[in-house]
Amino acid sequence: MPESADTTATRFLKTPDAALRLGLSPRTLEKHRCYGTGPAFHKLGGRVVYSVEALDAWVAQGLRNSTSDPGPGACLPAKRSASPIRR
Repeated sequence: MPESADTTATRFLKTPDAALRLGLSPRTLEKHRCYGTGPAFHKLGGRVVYSVEALDAWVAQGLRNSTSDPGPGACLPAKRSASPIRR
């Protein structure tokens, strides 16, 4: 039985393609990856790839019904969290 076009679609996307799918710049997606605030990714050798499912799950975390809705999870901004001051 031949596979349909839907089942042969790309399962993994490189950073530029993943960023395009999300409507972000590749640099923003790279920052999310470095800060641990972005979608889950895989390392295949030295290459970073994202599964379509992981991208969709990350987007779903940002779903809100109103501006006051805290939502099920947080899509954090691509920035470093404030580190505590050490004395």
